[in-house]
Amino acid sequence: MTVPSAMPSPESAPDTPAIDHPDAESPDTETLLQQLRRKQGTWIEWGQSCQTLQKAGLSPQAIFEATGFEPVHQNQIMVAAQVFNSILSQGISGTVRSHFEQRGSDTLYEFRILSQTARAKAATLVLDKGIDSEGSRDVAKAIREYTQRSQPPEGFAPFDDHPGDAVAYHYWRLARQQGDLQARSRLIAMGLRFVSSPMARQAIEQLLTDFTVETKRPTPTLPSHRFDDDDTTPRIMPVVGHLPLSIADVKAVPLVEAEGPFNMVKFSGTGAWIPLPGWHVVQLAEDPVVLLATSDQLPGLRIGHVDAPEEVLVVVDRARRQWNADHYFLTTATPESQPSDHPTQNGDTNPQVTVQWSDEAMTTPILGQVILVLRPKRILDENLANDPWQVE
Repeated sequence: MTVPSAMPSPESAPDTPAIDHPDAESPDTETLLQQLRRKQGTWIEWGQSCQTLQKAGLSPQAIFEATGFEPVHQNQIMVAAQVFNSILSQGISGTVRSHFEQRGSDTLYEFRILSQTARAKAATLVLDKGIDSEGSRDVAKAIREYTQRSQPPEGFAPFDDHPGDAVAYHYWRLARQQGDLQARSRLIAMGLRFVSSPMARQAIEQLLTDFTVETKRPTPTLPSHRFDDDDTTPRIMPVVGHLPLSIADVKAVPLVEAEGPFNMVKFSGTGAWIPLPGWHVVQLAEDPVVLLATSDQLPGLRIGHVDAPEEVLVVVDRARRQWNADHYFLTTATPESQPSDHPTQNGDTNPQVTVQWSDEAMTTPILGQVILVLRPKRILDENLANDPWQVE
């Protein structure tokens, strides 16, 4: 797909609105906007134009109003164009190059999470197998997990020798965990579609006669707790000092204002504190740090269907950096999970951190173990709780 169908045709594209930015008056900027509005050139040129315009100071919304390219589509073709340039530097066949020069921005966008070498092999693989953009997402995920291994799985070839084995292993592993015969057969067929080495093909074909189901390790639940009692709700007060004290001493203490549901306190420097009750798990922490997040940003946190996302407090012990399948860890986020509103030259973004769980040893650096996720005290009627005149 070259351009999503949501984009208007050249005939229906809106006229260029006035853009409140000094760079918008430059001839180059106006030329780029006109090329985008008329959809002149290839999608790669569109992505490069969008990136040039954004670097010139135009916001994605301003470009959308001037050209009809929605911000999400701008980001897609910008990142995909960078991925395309990276696979050119690795060397690809003329057939692959010709194909992706005309279409496939949505496919290349999925390969942003791969290394440059893996991107080139993945692009060749999906074209040979006739995989669409939705299937390319699974291919990219499978290749990334495969290449992060120090050694290829037993019975499967190295990625550089047989790229198809990476995706075949993904489906082989899923098939072994599937008890439904029909679903298992579909997964085996997908594995045979991608497999390229004789050893891996033999391993997948063996599943046709071996119906043993490998039990999949259940995903653990994050250790969640909610404040219930008023006496466990923390509060921080400033300490003036020890008597005798002067009036000036008392006035010198700044006003302390607690923020948020956990009574976080800031000061004029670059720090903040959050008090926690002296629970056993808190006392055992050797090097604890606190993160704030919303409940929908954490995996494995069970929330009722009617509950809206809420702010939660995550306690991480940085001294615990040894992987354990029974716990969640704070680790470096993969490029897939990073926001891509401002992609770097290779389509990635600056590294961030995330809470993750894995049933196999993690290949990304472990920064600490999650020892507690704390949810705020539930207040059914905040106005009623603040009114001392209300009685039952």
